[in-house]
Amino acid sequence: MVPEALIIAAREAAQKAYAPYSKFCVGAAVMDEAGTIYTGCNVENVSYGLTVCAERIALFNALSQGVRRFTALALCAPERVTPCGACRQVIAEFCDADLPIALTTPKGEETQVVRFGDLFPNPFDAAAL
Repeated sequence: MVPEALIIAAREAAQKAYAPYSKFCVGAAVMDEAGTIYTGCNVENVSYGLTVCAERIALFNALSQGVRRFTALALCAPERVTPCGACRQVIAEFCDADLPIALTTPKGEETQVVRFGDLFPNPFDAAAL
């Protein structure tokens, strides 16, 4: 289950995106075990490789506050999208396969909740080192 407040927070975060090149504004919100919400938005750079996705910024925001466990994630974009591969690997570092992820749009059309493990069934694992 993804709380409606988390979905709303992701929509609000998308409005703060810095996306002058793609015009594709993305917002993300993660919730910790205490119910605290941390948000992030995509931040583009003219050197595209330096662009950072909303999901990673939301997670890094929480991680910088000492949070290490998450219960849900919401992602808002102009069209329903899933996290990129880099974001999936970062999510895998801190979240269980059962993490619910709400995929939504600014107006909420076609909001879908998916299980993280279904999006990324075989993440790179530190145990493989």
